[in-house]
Order: sequence, then C-alpha cells, then structure tokens
Amino acid sequence: MTATTTVPVVDGHNDLPWALRELCGYDLSAVDLAGGEPRVCTDLPRLRAGGVAAQFWSVFVPCALAGDEAVTATLEQVDFVRRLVAAFPDDLELCGTASAVEDAVRGGRVASLMGMEGGHSINSSLGTLRAMHELGVRYMTLTHNENVPWADSATDEPVLGGLSDFGRDVVREMNRIGMFVDLSHVSAAVMRDALDVSSAPVIFSHSSAYEVCKHPRNVPDDVLARLAGNGGVCMVTFVPPFVDQGQADWYFDTIEVVRERGLDPRRFEDLDPVLRERMPQAPPLPGVDVVADHVEHVREVAGLDHVGIGGDFDGSVSFPVGLDDVSGYPRLFDELRSRGWSDDELRGLGAGNVLRAMHDMEPA
Repeated sequence: MTATTTVPVVDGHNDLPWALRELCGYDLSAVDLAGGEPRVCTDLPRLRAGGVAAQFWSVFVPCALAGDEAVTATLEQVDFVRRLVAAFPDDLELCGTASAVEDAVRGGRVASLMGMEGGHSINSSLGTLRAMHELGVRYMTLTHNENVPWADSATDEPVLGGLSDFGRDVVREMNRIGMFVDLSHVSAAVMRDALDVSSAPVIFSHSSAYEVCKHPRNVPDDVLARLAGNGGVCMVTFVPPFVDQGQADWYFDTIEVVRERGLDPRRFEDLDPVLRERMPQAPPLPGVDVVADHVEHVREVAGLDHVGIGGDFDGSVSFPVGLDDVSGYPRLFDELRSRGWSDDELRGLGAGNVLRAMHDMEPA
C-alpha cells in the first residue's frame, strides 16, 4: 500500500533517547539524524515524511535502575532530549503546553515533549515529580514492567491490587501540576483506581485494545468505556505482540523460555536478546490493517474523541509491515480512509484528540 496523504500526528511515545544512549552514548556526532539514520526508526527526514507534528519523547530508564540511580538516569535522559532539540533548532522545538505545541507546528517545527516511563523514575518522591515537571516532563507512566511500591504493573505479580494511598496522592499531584497520568504498562486494577481518583484526562501513551489482542499491556473494554467521562485518550501502539494474537502467543512462549534460562522477562536486557534469537520462529508480522482494527475498536468503545496514536518506535524489536518507522503513519490513515474515515476524523485521531486532552489537563 502506498501512502497518499499525510495527517498531522502527535505521537504519544518514542524511545529514541534510550536507543541513542545505547547506540552511541548520546553522541549526536555519531549518528545522522538530519540526513537519515538507518540504525534507528526515527530521524528528521522520516519524521517529516510521516507527518509528525509533535512527539512525546520517552525519557525511559529500565527497572534494573532503582532508587537514586533511576532518578539520575532519568535526568540524563531529560538532558539529552533538551540537547537533541537544541542541536536542531530549525526542526525541533521543546514544548510544555498544548498552546506551545500548536505554535511550534505553525512555525514549521516538530514540537518536542517529554514523558517519563515508569514511576521508579521519581523514587517515591513527590518533590522529584514536581522537579521533573519543572524540567519539562509532561506525563508519567505510573509503572513500567515491574511494580513500584505504590502501583502494580500489568506485567508483574500484583501486590497492592491497584494503587496505594501514596499512589492516589501521586495521581492527585500530577493533576494539580499539569502532568498527564499515563496508564500504559499498569495493571487493569491500577487503571480503574486512577480513573476513580483523577480529576483530569488520563492517557494511555502506547497501548492497544485487549478485546482485539489479549495481552496484559492492552486496555480492557470497561476501562476504554470510561475514557469518555474522563476526557482521556488511548493512543494505539504498533508493537506486534500487543496488536496481533499470534505474535502475542509467541511472545508469551518466549517469556517462558526466558524464565527457563533463569532470566527475568520483565527486563528488556534479559528479554530482548531472546526475542531476537527466536524471531525466525515468530509468526508473520501483522500489517497496517491489524493496527487499524485496534483503532476502530477503541473508537467504537471509547468514542471518536478518545483515540490517538503512540507508535513506540525505537522501543520494540519489530513493527508491523508498512509501519516500520516514523514515516509510516500515512499508511495507517490511508487504511482507515478506505474504511470510511473522514479527513476530520483522521485529524482528531492523529493530533486533535490528545491536544484537546492536554488543554483540558493543564491547570487553569
């Protein structure tokens, strides 16, 4: 399928910062982001080709880092994003509000926002949370692949059965200061608890629909149905095991192999090498149509105003055919257009819904 028309995209999640930490130690002179960098999924030409108007750059750090180490590494990630933006002033602009995003896009630059991926990045400190907000972080995923002391992860054994009292305080403080509560990666019980507490729109920065692909990283229908009342947005991700059941089943089998080897499947450093090793045994990668099925399911259950896109580029070992890198978004829009989506509806999916939620999330 050849993409024909671009639609502006505000993507909820891209792991380029950590990918470049691992690839080149944050040395921008060692990669060609301006001309095209084949070792990653993201560079400036492909962002432009994909119609990316704004990107939430993940300032992710792995759960193997804990306590002060996690905070320090997150600060290094924040520092890198700020240096990345400064290195390309004609192409990127650091933004902290929805209005700033809109101004940057009008000026022809890709608006750059930051999101923390995992509550371990604040080391159970509301002061650290506030400091990260001051540095420009505009969402926090409450957990990553492992529980934190105050919230259960979708991919760990439940301990709390949801949020602790401190976890509810975290949600309230994020509402107060103007930071999206991101419910990707958390258990379904945490999703429900957070929606009970939050007075501002929440997001799922990179999650798909559980009823379409039964993976614990996806969002159950009862939670999707609550987004209309909350004003939040589920930003559908492209990660093959989260969108295709055959890929999910292969992924679950791989997790068992990781466990049999005495490794920890919650940790990318243990899981990803085994995923790559077993890739020849994986079922065929899904296509754009499978991702479109998730988008349409979220629309059906949550409503048109509550669906967005969070590709998770540079954060997965594979991607669907046709969505191999950040240039691929127009192919998804073409698929949805073939299913009867109007250009106005596509603009809501691509950017409008999450910008509306961000305006609503920000303190008056």
